[in-house]
Amino acid sequence: MGQTENLFRRLRTALRGFLRDRRGNVAMMFGIALVPLALAAGIGLDFARAAMVRASMSEALDAAGLAIASSTGLDRTKAQDLAQKYFNANYKGAGAPVVTISNDGYDKDGSVTLQVTGSVPTTLMRLANYDHLDVKSSTTVVWGQTKLWVSLVLDNSGSMDDTDSTGTSKMTALKGAAGSLIDTLKKAAASTPENVKVTIVPFSGVVNVGTDNASKSWLDWTDWEAKPVGYTPDSSVGYYSACPFTDADNKLQDPYQFYCTTGPTNSASKTANLPTSGTYRGWICPGMGYGDDHHRRYFNGCWDSVPSQTRTVTETETQPQDVRQTCSQTGSGTITCTDKNNYPRDNGKSTTTTTSSTSNGYTKDTDSEDTSTTKTSGNTDGSKDCSGSGSKKKCTWDRSYTQNKVTTTVTKRAYNFSHTWRLNDRSTWKGCVVDRQKKPDAADDYDAKNSPPSSEKFPAANVSGCLSSTVMTMISPWDGTVWDKLKTKITGMSTGGSTNQGIGFVHGWQTLTNSDPYNPGAVPGDTTRYIILFSDGLNTVDRWWGTGTDGTPDADKIDGRMKLACDNAKKDGVVIYTIFLNLGGKGDSSALQYCASDSTKYFGITSNGAVVTAFEQIGKDITNVHVSR
Repeated sequence: MGQTENLFRRLRTALRGFLRDRRGNVAMMFGIALVPLALAAGIGLDFARAAMVRASMSEALDAAGLAIASSTGLDRTKAQDLAQKYFNANYKGAGAPVVTISNDGYDKDGSVTLQVTGSVPTTLMRLANYDHLDVKSSTTVVWGQTKLWVSLVLDNSGSMDDTDSTGTSKMTALKGAAGSLIDTLKKAAASTPENVKVTIVPFSGVVNVGTDNASKSWLDWTDWEAKPVGYTPDSSVGYYSACPFTDADNKLQDPYQFYCTTGPTNSASKTANLPTSGTYRGWICPGMGYGDDHHRRYFNGCWDSVPSQTRTVTETETQPQDVRQTCSQTGSGTITCTDKNNYPRDNGKSTTTTTSSTSNGYTKDTDSEDTSTTKTSGNTDGSKDCSGSGSKKKCTWDRSYTQNKVTTTVTKRAYNFSHTWRLNDRSTWKGCVVDRQKKPDAADDYDAKNSPPSSEKFPAANVSGCLSSTVMTMISPWDGTVWDKLKTKITGMSTGGSTNQGIGFVHGWQTLTNSDPYNPGAVPGDTTRYIILFSDGLNTVDRWWGTGTDGTPDADKIDGRMKLACDNAKKDGVVIYTIFLNLGGKGDSSALQYCASDSTKYFGITSNGAVVTAFEQIGKDITNVHVSR
C-alpha cells in the first residue's frame, strides 16, 4: 500500500497546480490533462494485474497450508519447505514468490500461518518511476478447533478375511486406514491432548467388553448360568445312559434343541452317550442350544449323576449240549470214553433266567461269571463190538448223552441317580456380551438405547465365536502415549463370527456416554461426538434372530433394531459416519445408509483401496481442517 499512497499523493499535487494556473489556452489545458488521465488508466491496469497475481498467490498459499495441516512429523523448517513446494506446484502466475513461516507461525498441534511475497512489473506506471508493484498474501490454516470424541466401530466378522485380486484382505485394508485416521486425530489434538479422544469397538455377532469386567455389577449372568429350559433329568439317567436330548442317530429332539458333550467346556466333543469313566462319568452336559430359549449359546454347566443304590442282576443261561463218544473196555477193567470230532456241541435249546435285587448304598460296579456242567441226561450206549476172551476180551461201542452247560453272570451297577446342576466358574467367561433386548419381539428397547445398566444390565454370553478383540475405552490419563495404544489395539484385531452391526453401534455410543459400562466422564462443552461405523456385510445375527449367514430370513428384524438405535443416537446429538465395503460390488447397505447422519456421511465402496480414501475424507471432515484468514 505504500507505493500506491505515494503515487496518488504526487498526482493530487500535480492536478492542484494545473487548476491554479490560468495561463495558456483551452487546447493547451486539454493536452496537459491527457497526461494524468493516461497515467491513471495505466495505474488501474497495473493494479488489476497485481490483484490477479495476488488472487493466484492466495489460492496456492491456501493449498500449501492445507497440505501442512494434513502432514505429520513436521517442524517449522520442514513445514516451510513443504509449503514452498506445494505453493510452486499450484501457483500459475509470473515470478517466483517466496513462502515464509515466522518463528511463532507454526504450531504442530493446531495451526500454521504462511506469508508469501512477490512482485508484478508495471507498464505505464513506469512514467511515475515505479517499475514494479510488491504483492503480498498471508493465510492461516487451523485444525482441531473443537473437542472431538470419536468411536471407531469396526467389523471383525469372519468375512473380513476375504481378499481382493491383489491378495490383500479386507481386515488388512481396515487396519491400515484406521491407523492413518488415528494419526490424523492425534494431529488434531491441538496443544491439549484431551481435546480429541478416541474409543475402539470391534464387533462381530457380539461385543467383547473384556474379562477384567467379570466382577462388575452391570453384567447380567442370568443367561450365562441358566440351565436348559424344558428338561429335568430322570433318576434312571446316569452312568450307562444314552444322551437324553438326541435320538438314536444323535440328532436333536424337540423340544430340547441341544445335544450332549463329554464335559462342561465349550471345546468338549459331542457324544451320543454319557461318559462311562473319568471325572465326568455319567454327567449330563448339554452342548450348544438352539431355538428361542437357547439361541446359539453354550450352556455353562452339567448335571452330575450320583447313584444312591446298587442294583444286582443275576443272569443264568442253561445251554444243553449233545455229546458223542467212543468207549472201550478190556476184560473187567475201566471203561475209557473219548469225544468224537466236533463234540460236544450246542443243540440250540438254551434257556436264560434273570433275577435282580436292589440294596441301599453304592460302592462300585462289578462283573463276574461262573461256568459249570451240572448234570448229564439221556445216556445211551450202542451195541458192543468185542474180540478175545477172558481177561483179554476187548469191547468197543458208541455212547451218546446230553450235557447241560450253565453260565451264571452277576453284575452290580449304580442305580437310582440324583442330579445337581454344576455351574462353570465365571472365570471361564471370555468377555462377550449380547444385545440387551430381553425376548424376541419384546416391547423394550434396551438393545437400541445408551441407557445405563440400572435399567437393564448387559447379558454375559457364552456364544459360539466369542470375539477375541476387546473394546478400548477412553484411557486415563489421556496423554501422548494413548495414540500408540490405539494403533496397537487396531493392529491386534482378529476375525471371527457373524455380523451384528447394531450391537457394535450401541456399544460405540455407550463409550461416548457418561455412565456404565464405560464411564468416559462428563462430555466437555464444545465437544462433538462421532461414531464411525465400518462393516463389510449385511446383518446376519443378533441375540434372538438370524442364522449367522447371508440371506438370513430375519435380516429385516435385525436391521430394524439397528435403525432404531441409530435414530436414538441422532436424537442424542451424535454425528454418524458409515462405511459399507462390498468387494463383490453388489449394491449398498440400506441399514448403513439409513444410519448415517446424512447422505454425505455414507460411503458405499467396492475396493480395499477405497477404504483408505473413505477414512481420509472422514478424518478431514471431523478434524475441521480449514483456512482462517
